[in-house]
Amino acid sequence: MLITRIGRISLNCAIGCIACGFLSAQQSVQVTNPLNFQRAEVVAVPIAQLQKFLSEHSEKELRIKDSNGKWLPIQWIDYDGDGKSEELLFPVHIEAGKVNKYLIIADGNSKIPESKVSTYSRLVPERVDDYAWENDKIAFRIYGPKGQQEALQGIKSSTLSSGVDIWLKRTNQPIINKWYKGYLTDPMYYHKDTRGEGYDPYHVGNSRGTGGIGIWKDDKLQVSENFVTSRTIAEGPLRTVFELTYLPWSEYGVKETKRISLELGSNFSKFESTFESEKPVPNYIIGITLHKNEGQTQLNDQQGYYLHWEKIDDAFVGEGIVVNPKIVEKSIAFTSDIPDESNLYVITQPHNTLTYYAGFAWQKSGQVQTQKDWENILQKQAKILEQPLQVKVGE
Repeated sequence: MLITRIGRISLNCAIGCIACGFLSAQQSVQVTNPLNFQRAEVVAVPIAQLQKFLSEHSEKELRIKDSNGKWLPIQWIDYDGDGKSEELLFPVHIEAGKVNKYLIIADGNSKIPESKVSTYSRLVPERVDDYAWENDKIAFRIYGPKGQQEALQGIKSSTLSSGVDIWLKRTNQPIINKWYKGYLTDPMYYHKDTRGEGYDPYHVGNSRGTGGIGIWKDDKLQVSENFVTSRTIAEGPLRTVFELTYLPWSEYGVKETKRISLELGSNFSKFESTFESEKPVPNYIIGITLHKNEGQTQLNDQQGYYLHWEKIDDAFVGEGIVVNPKIVEKSIAFTSDIPDESNLYVITQPHNTLTYYAGFAWQKSGQVQTQKDWENILQKQAKILEQPLQVKVGE
């Protein structure tokens, strides 16, 4: 085949234009770990930092590749429900003190890897109206308005509480739908660990469970009742997010919206409560139930982590709270002979927004074996909160 000089020039220009087009469809992402331990986390890139890419390509075309050429799972999140994403998520595994580089590429033909594990959350009308959420390590639930109504009617299977329940799972696979389906034919289905997946032996009652909030005044706790509305924002391979609202509570007329999120691989849910009040409040507390005062507590106001270690049935469970120590006034392990009134309290300054992390680890999950193991996880989470991964998006 004969190619003229002019034809060769045209062909080279075409190839060059394709190459230039491909290069213009890329952005680099640099992630830095400033801490002295390895981290496996989910990175969020604000949509504003992707405008150059998205001005030329759609979200459906976007792919992320690590420095080894491996495609990564991604997740877009639309927080306000307007049909437009606000963040792009992708997972990172990064060594202590290292810098990882990733490439954002327009390649709609390459398949986004499917994760074998995931996050999940939903309202559960078939069990009154719990809201339940989970990832590959842990699961939680919190109680809704129908549960409150039935509890006031004396129905024993329902709960009047704004405390946070934890489900002890020892599988990285989803259990919420399976356990609730089993509940429909056997109300004790998820209260027995007969399938090797875990169970729910954790008592919340009127306590704070693991991460419930309130107001502490004159050695008395004021709390909200059950949530009244819920909105699922996201559930996907990397992060689940939802919001709950509460009727005005306490003598201060507090209106609360609680946004909860849980990322893949984490032992901690992130809680973000926003408040409006009729009168100035003295504080907001974050609590962990101490049940019958048989466990061990550790309070660390300086570093902002709080530990409870207790035996439930035949294995130990560590529960914990991590919060910015700058907003903490004090913490106490309050004990009482009255059921559900013994709680570890982290008393914080009364800001309009309260952000903290609450979570747990069960001995039978294999994540921890000793109280020191759990303390190490809490210490790392406190450092992660203080020094998040540094993310820089470039050309």
